[in-house]
Amino acid sequence: MKPNRRVTVAGGAITPFIGKFHPDFIWKKHPDFGTKENPSLEQLLHRVVLGACEDVGIDAAIVDRGYVGNFVGELFCQQGHLGALAVAADTGFLYTPFTRIEGACASGGLAIAAGVDAIQAGAEVVLVSGVEVQSTQNAKVGADFLARAAHYQKERSIDPFTFPAMFARRTEAYCHKHDVVPEALAPIVAKAYCNANRNPNAHMHSVTVTQQQAAEASDANPCFLDNESLNPWLKLSDCSQVSDGACAVILCSDEGLARLGQGADRAVEIQACSVACGPLGEVADFARMDVTEAAAGVAYSSAGWNANDIEVAEVHDCFSISEALMCEALGFCNEGEGTQLAADGATSLEGRIPVNTGGGLMAFGHPVGATGVKQVYELFRQLNGLCGDYQLASSPRRGICANMGGDDRTSVVTLLEKK
Repeated sequence: MKPNRRVTVAGGAITPFIGKFHPDFIWKKHPDFGTKENPSLEQLLHRVVLGACEDVGIDAAIVDRGYVGNFVGELFCQQGHLGALAVAADTGFLYTPFTRIEGACASGGLAIAAGVDAIQAGAEVVLVSGVEVQSTQNAKVGADFLARAAHYQKERSIDPFTFPAMFARRTEAYCHKHDVVPEALAPIVAKAYCNANRNPNAHMHSVTVTQQQAAEASDANPCFLDNESLNPWLKLSDCSQVSDGACAVILCSDEGLARLGQGADRAVEIQACSVACGPLGEVADFARMDVTEAAAGVAYSSAGWNANDIEVAEVHDCFSISEALMCEALGFCNEGEGTQLAADGATSLEGRIPVNTGGGLMAFGHPVGATGVKQVYELFRQLNGLCGDYQLASSPRRGICANMGGDDRTSVVTLLEKK
């Protein structure tokens, strides 16, 4: 909904997103293995909440309320109660109400929505963070943990890698419905990696994937699902990254902006923030993202915008098919045209509607609870011209975030404007 009290994003902080194939990720073949460790969930969280305060020049005591987006801290890190964990970052946070928000892969977006609501209720300065560490377990154990974002009893058995199989199912449905082939998704993948190669914080900053490599199954890019009927519909390159990382932003009312020590001139207004949910385990049409479409419809209506007003987008590309479906759900093209949109270059840094300018979930990375917060922070940076080598030359003023949880069962759509 459109806020009744004006809400702005004033600043923030982000860690690099790291994991397998990132040069700083410590694993058994890394030269620093045994002498260094990857950052812990607590370290990542503290780094961004303190960094966000520093970015806008405030003491921790200025914050009225805080939120932490996180999905599976208890499983990967044996750590819940993350609101109080954030408070431990600085004595100035003592007695400040901080709350952990969980909504699968939409946890970060829901934390943003909670921050907007808090300002409507009278808070002036709200710190919204998101964090996830997923590198503590092997891929199959991690896939089982992440399957809790689906209806576990109904859907876990589809494949040992539940979510890749669920989105292979969407690819199959989309290709049959619109008479396209899976190779049509390759431009989406290649664009993600090309953008990430310009982004020093991206998980896959040092990895290149060409359109041809993304289109072909190979030893380096296998179809890996056990489910024989779904196996041909998804390759490794179609998947987002299993990443560790964190991000935080400072949300302010107009009075809150006046309290900042610096950066008030960078403020980006949240024109609308809409949340929609669908029944878990029940998708009416695998070739549509109806929940995201519903959330976008409410956001557009409440702000008085439509898809033609959007100049840059951050969408939830947990798999390559997701970006195509998201672009259709947000109205950037008609149904069945999402793959062609990327093939035509419309979603590139130079295109008419740049999408996932820093690499998206596929190449920037996907530390689950941090993703929705990162999307908002990325738009804040684009709208302020702060994105360095991947900054848009068009100087955008309006953007949209779409953060999805599960198989499009929870969606948060946020509209931002730099005035």
